[in-house]
Amino acid sequence: MRFRGRSSHTLDNKGRLSIPARFREVIKNVYGNSNLIMTNTPSCLLVYPWQVWQELEEKLLMSPVDPPELRRFKRYFLGSAEECVPDRQGRILIPAHLREEAGINREVILVGMLNHFEIWSPERLEAEFKRAREDFDELDAKVHEILRGPTA
Repeated sequence: MRFRGRSSHTLDNKGRLSIPARFREVIKNVYGNSNLIMTNTPSCLLVYPWQVWQELEEKLLMSPVDPPELRRFKRYFLGSAEECVPDRQGRILIPAHLREEAGINREVILVGMLNHFEIWSPERLEAEFKRAREDFDELDAKVHEILRGPTA
């Protein structure tokens, strides 16, 4: 079980999002803990199961050096991270500062990304899909190169 697919949702008046049942099943069955961590990118919000987030933090801690680029990334990415625990109805609150950063009003689209999911404003996601469609052949070649691994 993985997070995959996309679905449209509407936030309630308090900024809460109802997590789709299929995503709740992944959280429950794969990760066994409903705690989530939400953070931002310049385009969208990312939501990680607690265990996946901990693995990411460990990788960042294991870096043998701390160049300015890594510090800037951590400041932006980790500095905005918020723990969110779904309520009994399976809703999570998207804090106002994260909604603002992601350009989210009431309508959102969730996109499954295997071990986490993204929350997009419809306008930003459409722009991203447009870029992906235009660059698809190049993206496809790069993904095949990455999946093939280093060649001797």
